[in-house]
Amino acid sequence: QVQLVESGGGLVQPGGSLRLSCVASGSIFSINYIYWYRQAPGKQRELVAGIRSGGYRNYADSVKGRFTISRGNAENTVYLQMNGLKPEDTAVYYCNADVTPFKGSADLHYWGQGTQVTVSS
Repeated sequence: QVQLVESGGGLVQPGGSLRLSCVASGSIFSINYIYWYRQAPGKQRELVAGIRSGGYRNYADSVKGRFTISRGNAENTVYLQMNGLKPEDTAVYYCNADVTPFKGSADLHYWGQGTQVTVSS
């Protein structure tokens, strides 16, 4: 079993910054990718950013140039640095990981519980 725990959300004024963290723990042989998704009230969950084990990164057009996804010194930690926040960034942000629990096992997908980000003056 793998647990994903997000943290770092909160209330921030427009133009402000937050850094979200996603920490994976449990039975992990390798983490193949970690994505950040968000879901605003009344809207579908959408992909925000992702990072793969080889370092490839991708971003939604709406956050390019403002958000940066990176890995921590520990391979099981991923950050989402969010700068220039806008009211439309308000959402619950979720961490999603594709994990190989044991060498040679099938990959499994996991979700965190989410962290609220509110951008408002």
